[in-house]
Amino acid sequence: MHSRNGYDQAAGPNIRGKVVVITGGTSGIGRIAAERLAGMGARLVLVARDRVHGNAMLARLNAATPGVSHSVYYAELSRLADAQRVASAIAAAEVHIDVLINNAGAIFAHRAVTQDGLERTFALNHMSYFVLTAGLLDRLIASAPARIINTASNAHRNGVINFDDLQSAKSYRAFTVYGTSKLCNILFTRELARRLSGRNVTANSFTPGFVATRFGLQAGGLLGFGMRFARWFANSPEQGAETLVYLASSPDVATVSGGFFYHRRRGNLTAQAQDDAVARRLWLESERIASKARGGIAT
Repeated sequence: MHSRNGYDQAAGPNIRGKVVVITGGTSGIGRIAAERLAGMGARLVLVARDRVHGNAMLARLNAATPGVSHSVYYAELSRLADAQRVASAIAAAEVHIDVLINNAGAIFAHRAVTQDGLERTFALNHMSYFVLTAGLLDRLIASAPARIINTASNAHRNGVINFDDLQSAKSYRAFTVYGTSKLCNILFTRELARRLSGRNVTANSFTPGFVATRFGLQAGGLLGFGMRFARWFANSPEQGAETLVYLASSPDVATVSGGFFYHRRRGNLTAQAQDDAVARRLWLESERIASKARGGIAT
């Protein structure tokens, strides 16, 4: 049975009382997913960058589900130390975590470098997933069965992993760099699922399709203008959130891991997105980068 909101009502008891950590949950598909999961009985732990949007979202969740102690943490996830800090704070505060949703992301018209020396698309769209997952992995394993969902994109088809230029210093084209970051999401998910095999923690990625959200509006230049125009032809945030809610809650995918989904079905991947050797090498390189800030990730 499906509700008018597009998710499986029968999955409601499967998420009731569960703790869901979500980045990018104050706008777009993240906001819709957070509201739906809260309505199904989950307790939300938001990770936000903007305090105005974060506080407003927290108030909205608390008003809709009185008696549930939702919470919000603030971080600039493109900074590795900030991502590690907020992961440590959440791990210390939460006895168990049932679902982690890595959803924050952006596209930038022009190349910029973070304080860690990383190209900011790579830092926010990939490394934040890697580092936040690292900091919460022990909690997720201890809370098994648990789920990790990573928001990727069909834009991965435009991406190419070049280990000699992961920071796009030699060539920067916004859509290519964005597509590469989404390819990283899929490969990270693939390797994470392999490493978590047998631990009753699943890891899957998905594409919401092109959705009419605030995404890309702050990109700047002609890119930002083009994103505004393209919104007229995009799916609604409600449609984009359906697969995210499905992966977080449905019993149909309780034991599925390492998959890439579109419209709640297996999606098509490029050859490089299915390359296990590339996935392993990306993991090791990401671990090396994360270790420079402090720690690393191990399973």
